[in-house]
Amino acid sequence: MTASRPAAAAAPARRAPSIRRTLALWLAAGLAAALVAAAALTYLRARDEANALFDLHLRQTAASITGLPIAGGGPLAGAVEEGLVVQIWDGRGVRVYRSQGGADESRMPGRAGPGFATIDTPEGRYRVFSVIAGGQLVQVGQPLAVRNELAARLAASTVLPLAIAAPLIALLVGVAIQRGLAPLNRVAAAVQKRSPQQLAPLAATGWPREVLPLVEALNGLLGRLDRALDAQRAFVADAAHELRSPLAALGLQAQLAERAADPAERTRALGELRGGLARATRVVEQLLALARQEPGVAERPFAAVDLAAVARDVVAALAPLAAAKSVDVGVERADPLRVQGDADALATLLANLVDNAIRYVPAGGRVDVLVEAGPPGTLVVRDDGPGVPAHARERLFGRFVRGGEDAAQGSGLGLAIVKRIAERHGASVTLAEGIGGRGLGVTVTFAT
Repeated sequence: MTASRPAAAAAPARRAPSIRRTLALWLAAGLAAALVAAAALTYLRARDEANALFDLHLRQTAASITGLPIAGGGPLAGAVEEGLVVQIWDGRGVRVYRSQGGADESRMPGRAGPGFATIDTPEGRYRVFSVIAGGQLVQVGQPLAVRNELAARLAASTVLPLAIAAPLIALLVGVAIQRGLAPLNRVAAAVQKRSPQQLAPLAATGWPREVLPLVEALNGLLGRLDRALDAQRAFVADAAHELRSPLAALGLQAQLAERAADPAERTRALGELRGGLARATRVVEQLLALARQEPGVAERPFAAVDLAAVARDVVAALAPLAAAKSVDVGVERADPLRVQGDADALATLLANLVDNAIRYVPAGGRVDVLVEAGPPGTLVVRDDGPGVPAHARERLFGRFVRGGEDAAQGSGLGLAIVKRIAERHGASVTLAEGIGGRGLGVTVTFAT
């Protein structure tokens, strides 16, 4: 048989996004976009201003030409600036003058109407101004490339200082990001110093307003964690104390059974051993039930639960225990009541209430279970046993607190479990008198 291949290495975890990098990228992108937009807007604005200036120059040039003679090499030739093209047409449509300087017929097309016009030529687009004076049509033109070049130079001269300053701005932005995120590093360092043995809250002052909500949330979490750890430590200590006695008793009872000289004594010792085992088992079961009801421990999603059906099932399951003690237990009222919750947890809640009542009620007593639709919906377990004085009832919700003599063999966890399950379901638990003003009555009220 060939050896199995080693499992493939786990894929590396994706690197967590960095706030610093994100800020730097967005700010750099914004700065670059701003520079590009500034350059484009500056160019367009400069081009518009250059067009307006050059149009005025064309108009002025045309006005100056119309007052000059048209002789072939006379003063007009010197009056035409470099980069301008001038054409003059007589009334018959014959061109009588064209400016020199290397311009050929392709430099500017034939006559056009009076006013401004933009003309396409093989050498590019021209801006032309035409005016009629003395029966002649005078045209002054200029390549648009000249205007665009001037606009580009003006835009570059404006944007260049910004481009030079961009690295300095980027450096300042980096420093600002570093200083701005420094409080987060302080928070991380302060939290890293905490341990399960030292969960003191962070300082409530000295933080920026943006970081303060995070500090307050962390302080709340640290407080809840500290209370949970204290409760856990207390629970472990109490559980160890509660288990020590029954386990020691089991050891003694086992020794007595081993040393029993006659069958009757051995039978009695084994009976006490079985009773001790039952009590220890009960304590362990209650401890596990309470641990399962701690917040965040394997919580099941809530669903609709029929409390009347739960009551009938629990009473049927505990009927043998009640019969063994000659206690009359039953469902006195079962209104149709459905609540959102965990069916198993609600069954545990009711089982603890009924079990406690059976254990503390003397032989011949009575335990009633009632499911009342309300509103509000309630689940009631009441008995006619010895009861608990009003001033001592509230303390029964504590862990390992018993409501009667140790002869009842209770674990002292039943009502603690009931309270925990009720809180998880948004319900409240109240204690009062039981049947006929005697005993104890426990009412669980659901917010439905």
